[in-house]
Amino acid sequence: MVDSHRGTALVRRPGPRLADGIVTHIERTPVDVALAARQWDEYVAAMAAHGWHTVEVPPADDCPDAVFIEDAVVVCGGVAVVTRPGAAVRRPETPAAAAAVAGLVGEVARIEEPGTLDGGDVLQVGSTVYVGHGGRTDDSGIGQLRAILAPLGRTVVAVPVEKVLHLKSAVTALPDGTVLAHGDLVETAAFPAVQQVPEESGVHVVLLGGGDVLLAASAPRTARLLAGLGYTPVVVDISEFERLEGGVTCLSVLVPRA
Repeated sequence: MVDSHRGTALVRRPGPRLADGIVTHIERTPVDVALAARQWDEYVAAMAAHGWHTVEVPPADDCPDAVFIEDAVVVCGGVAVVTRPGAAVRRPETPAAAAAVAGLVGEVARIEEPGTLDGGDVLQVGSTVYVGHGGRTDDSGIGQLRAILAPLGRTVVAVPVEKVLHLKSAVTALPDGTVLAHGDLVETAAFPAVQQVPEESGVHVVLLGGGDVLLAASAPRTARLLAGLGYTPVVVDISEFERLEGGVTCLSVLVPRA
């Protein structure tokens, strides 16, 4: 039986301008906004079915990328870090996310000007926090995050990101700390254990608790690989968000139960 109190998942409904979202490293293709809305509903339902209480952050309909709530706030050890996105047009997304998370954590910190940090660049593996340094996250943002997290006993390690939008576009981690990677999307030398997966979208996983691992329907071979490693794949179709360089991690911010 799934633990019905794993924590809270912040989510944000896709807006009417979703198809205008920023595309950086892939060719733009048409987005079916109605299908995206249905896929989002199914994503949220999967989170709820696996023990996460979902809380909707108020929409930001003037911000096409607002559905990618992960970029607006990072939660680590009871502290929420409100980001300062590298794309200026995304900065109006953060105030409502900050307000929503404030009641769920003990402390709220902020990345301040001139630093930039996108939540999609932050990968937490135990007490190590890997941060992608590239197009959206800069030295100042990484330095501020390091100062915020140091009192929590976290070590921040910068990882260069050039071929993909965010660090978590290229790698995420399994519950045992093994980092999932595909090809040479990012240099993996910084990670102590790496598992190559057969599909690029297979590198994106959300740890739901226990052995439950959320991943995209576009990575069926990776789902079989994870099942063979003893995990339980929870598969969702997010094809319309993948057209905008989105993955399963981008669509939620998990605040584990204290």
